[in-house]
Amino acid sequence: MNFDRVIERRGTDCEKWDLLHELFGREDLLPFWVADMDFECPAEVKEALKRRVEHGILGYSYPGEKIVELIKERMKRKHGWSIEKEWIVFTPGVVPAMSVAIRALTHPGDEVILQSPVYHPFFSVIENSGCHVVENELVLDNGSYRMDTDALGRCFEPRTGITPIERRIRAMLLCSPHNPGGRVWRREELEEAGNVVTGNGAFVVSDEIHCDIILKGRHIPFSSLPEFEQNSMVCMSGSKTFNLAGLSTSFAIIPNEEIRKRFMYTKKNLVQEPNVLGLVALEAAFEKCDPWLDELLSYLKGNLELVKRFFSGTDVRVIEPEGTYLVWLDFRAFGRSDRELRSALVDSGVALNDGYLFGKAGSGFERLNIACPRTMLEEGLERIGKALERLD
Repeated sequence: MNFDRVIERRGTDCEKWDLLHELFGREDLLPFWVADMDFECPAEVKEALKRRVEHGILGYSYPGEKIVELIKERMKRKHGWSIEKEWIVFTPGVVPAMSVAIRALTHPGDEVILQSPVYHPFFSVIENSGCHVVENELVLDNGSYRMDTDALGRCFEPRTGITPIERRIRAMLLCSPHNPGGRVWRREELEEAGNVVTGNGAFVVSDEIHCDIILKGRHIPFSSLPEFEQNSMVCMSGSKTFNLAGLSTSFAIIPNEEIRKRFMYTKKNLVQEPNVLGLVALEAAFEKCDPWLDELLSYLKGNLELVKRFFSGTDVRVIEPEGTYLVWLDFRAFGRSDRELRSALVDSGVALNDGYLFGKAGSGFERLNIACPRTMLEEGLERIGKALERLD
């Protein structure tokens, strides 16, 4: 795979490139915001899609036995996790799956914990279900985030004016690997947080969409931990791994039969099934494309090293990711407002994700997507360098 190849995406109704003027006020920016890749998807996926399209009928479809077995085999091979085929429920995206989960697990007025700064749709997933957000902020310690499990435990304590009966925390949304902080959570971290949450009668819904983009360490699916199998579910997809986000196909793994039935019942009233081409692409990716993934990870590590070298000696602090292709940049040393920070970057010709969107703990940060050809990243970093001059 030639990851250096630059592919023109303008004029393809591409969210990342064609909405720049609408969202940032300029069309001439280099976009490093939306979390998809500027790389061509694997050739095996393209060939599988071509064959399906040439068949000529794109009617209703369903996940066949082969794709179910591929998921089971992948969980065993990559994560040492033996799952049953009945645990797998297909969905049209991880965010829709989380929305279904929260609606299945809660009632309006209940509370759901998230750990901020975190992927911003987590907030709307909770609020659009009629629930209240409880923020358990992560702690930035020596350049890396960690969970504050003491504060997590205090989330379950009665608050002034609210009785224990009125304090109804039903679930926690976990982001693993973490977006935007890039942490690949260790087993002991997952166990400690899981003990607090499930010990207080709440359920864990884990977004693991980046589980294959591991730059350091090893990903552990939360529900693979035996003590939490019946008190949790994980949401996965091939969309980030193989750049298939536009095909709207994902799956949840839900070991608890009662919760799974509630999830499936709620799902029927909320979301559609994955589309036929998404299922074809996922099957091809999981069956044939791990060599492509190996090359991708190597290339991403090279891009990350470039970012680290560029910012060394500057006042920008790089929160080095262990997973994902997203780099969390700390601009707080400049003492500028979020508006001033965004303005300096846009005026210098780059579009990043503003940190405050990920919760109040993200103020002063920006998220940089490095899943792009290196020449594009080099040009983007040069433009960010001009922004740093504006901020000084």
